[in-house]
Amino acid sequence: MADGRFAPSPSGPLHLGNLRTALLAWLFARSEGSRFLVRIEDLDPERSRPQWERSQLDDLAAIGLDWDEQPLRQSERTELYRSALHELDAAGRVYPCWCTRAEIRAAAEAPHGVGPEGAYPGTCRKLGGAEREWKRKSAGRPPSLRLDSGEPSLAFDDRIHGRVEGGVDDFVLWRWDDTPAYNLAVVVDDAAQGIGEVVRGDDLLATTPRQLLLYRLLGLPAPTHAHVPLVLAPDGERLAKRHGAVTLTDRVALGESPSDALGWMATSLGLAEPGEAVTAAKLLSRFDPDALPREPTVFSD
Repeated sequence: MADGRFAPSPSGPLHLGNLRTALLAWLFARSEGSRFLVRIEDLDPERSRPQWERSQLDDLAAIGLDWDEQPLRQSERTELYRSALHELDAAGRVYPCWCTRAEIRAAAEAPHGVGPEGAYPGTCRKLGGAEREWKRKSAGRPPSLRLDSGEPSLAFDDRIHGRVEGGVDDFVLWRWDDTPAYNLAVVVDDAAQGIGEVVRGDDLLATTPRQLLLYRLLGLPAPTHAHVPLVLAPDGERLAKRHGAVTLTDRVALGESPSDALGWMATSLGLAEPGEAVTAAKLLSRFDPDALPREPTVFSD
């Protein structure tokens, strides 16, 4: 059995694309008789709000999803992430970085820039002791802490995409504002919660090699992955609030019910006929992960 999870950031309402990913994560886990957990990824204090957490949990329940245990909040687990950071630092795999986003973009756009799009070129890893000390005194802010990855790429098998190989740059482990970065936190939490399979949107496919490397370096068991297709807007971009009535609250205001929204999700996944009344439990009896669509779905209001 492979326990699963859904891990939203409480920075706004869930849209139908988010809810469809949550439904899939629930179906993957429950179809194998496994636990399904909810984790609140509230590491960004500027954007995270308790009211959005409550709204998100209400929306999950409204479409018929249940979960085991109380939702875990990342904001309450900082010391666990710090412990993992110290372990990596003790192994000589951490270094300080003062580069700004603008500097990283400029390096990537240079004629001899290397690595995947947005990859960090290792500028601060190459600094000597005197140069680092000068940076420390002149930067005007604390450094972020990066992993010395030592791995140009890493391959894995995804249940939707098959064999995938992706680049692994020296990514951030700890932000300059003293908050843990996503890649470190998600690895620590998935291992601690016993997550056996991560089901999430395929926009996160490129981050997976980074996380798999961290599992290896920290001696943690790595989950399997299923990166599911996204829901797009008619303009071809990922669905977002700017695209109109795309949240459950929006749809209810238009006279639809949460069951109607669930029915649209089910139809888009090939689990129901258009207009058919379904429940999450009914979808579970029909669920076949091998029959899921491999292409994104377009939502048109």
